[in-house]
Amino acid sequence: MDEKKEKVIATKKDTSLGTVRIADEVVSIIAGLAATEITGIAGMSGGLVGGIAEILGRKNFAKGVKVEVGEREAAVDLYIIVKYGVRIPDVALAVQENVKQAIETMTGLSVVEVNVHVQGVGFPDEEPKDDEIRVR
Repeated sequence: MDEKKEKVIATKKDTSLGTVRIADEVVSIIAGLAATEITGIAGMSGGLVGGIAEILGRKNFAKGVKVEVGEREAAVDLYIIVKYGVRIPDVALAVQENVKQAIETMTGLSVVEVNVHVQGVGFPDEEPKDDEIRVR
């Protein structure tokens, strides 16, 4: 097996029937989906690569997620955008708990830390009032 593929492997478990391997990308997707389930999250803040994938029509569920995975443990960094008006510490704690629970349940890895980085605030689209005229 070449070195590039070895870096992609998050966890490897040998069983009597064979080997189970979970890629880092899978852990990232689980974390991203678990984070966006929380009320108060407007979205994930991704970099250039995530934006290009979405432009090309691919939904990037790992957008805004960075994972470091060992054989038994994982650390997660999430870059989120919260909705305007929510209490940020409460939303961040709910994200941490949901992501930790989802990864541990689905992969068997022990999550040692979930770092939440609030990158912005999402504002609702404002609808014009009846007496306002929107100029474009």
